Amino acid sequence: MGESSASYIHMVQYMIEKCLIFHMNKEECIEALSKHANIMPVITSTVWNELEKANREFFQSYYESSSGSKRMSETETSVLIEKIISENQSNKSDYKDQD
Repeated sequence: MGESSASYIHMVQYMIEKCLIFHMNKEECIEALSKHANIMPVITSTVWNELEKANREFFQSYYESSSGSKRMSETETSVLIEKIISENQSNKSDYKDQD
């Protein structure tokens, strides 16, 4: 895997982790990242599945605690994803400045 592919996967993982913080389930996260960040659903799904494999206990607790949670509105989701993208882009420029 090339450096840019690894960087892209890391960015998707970062965005999934942010979705988890906001109690999104897998489908909501896939939909949000597809719509607002132009990330193909198969990519988000694959990265999510790998995170689940590597963190079984976390996801088991996550699913148990998030059942019955209120779904975010489309506007809330849009604002959240745009903020995540903006933060991720500023973090990338910070890393480049350190090189």
